[in-house]
Amino acid sequence: MDILLIPGLWLDASAWDDVVPAIEALGHRPVPVSLPLHASATLDDQVAAVLAAVDAASGRPMVVGHSAAATLAWLAADARPERVAKVAFVGGFPAADGRAYADFFEVRDGVMPFPGWEPFEGPDSADLGEQARHDFAAAAIPAPAGVVQGVVRLTDERRFDVPVLVVCPEFTPAEAQEWIAAGDVPELAKAKHLDLVDLDSGHWPMFTRPTELARLLTP
Repeated sequence: MDILLIPGLWLDASAWDDVVPAIEALGHRPVPVSLPLHASATLDDQVAAVLAAVDAASGRPMVVGHSAAATLAWLAADARPERVAKVAFVGGFPAADGRAYADFFEVRDGVMPFPGWEPFEGPDSADLGEQARHDFAAAAIPAPAGVVQGVVRLTDERRFDVPVLVVCPEFTPAEAQEWIAAGDVPELAKAKHLDLVDLDSGHWPMFTRPTELARLLTP
């Protein structure tokens, strides 16, 4: 199976470099998705890049979104419900229709820079050493305002038929279930086939637990 890997905020396709060989060793074809990350890029541009990867895939792919990119994976299921075999969200949940894609931090000069580690202290970053944090921050790509402030539009109810896997790194499956039951993740409350799995890591398991993450993502 082709497994499309979408990076989250401030990352490019190289974020999956350590996951790719682990997925290949398990007999699947990983496809890191290169998103438009230039300052003038829009949410529509990134959705188009994901859909192009879906359309180019061999057979029906799994679409994986990390963190905010859970919404990109879900938008692919909405646009191509008959083509997407499964979606997986790693440390994130899809935004609801009409909500901003990822307007989480301050936008300056048309981009949302990486805000530093303070907002992520605790379980999010506990497994990242000092060097890993330095390398992440140095390589972080400011997220375009047209992406993070873009409005999510979901139109096809058939997306709820697509199986969903939620990989829970810095939170537990039980916590995720509570959030869904409380109405905090309305899209997943309607998913007909939902699995939640635990992964003992911080928010970026592709860097700290790539082999374990690959095992969880492979059918």
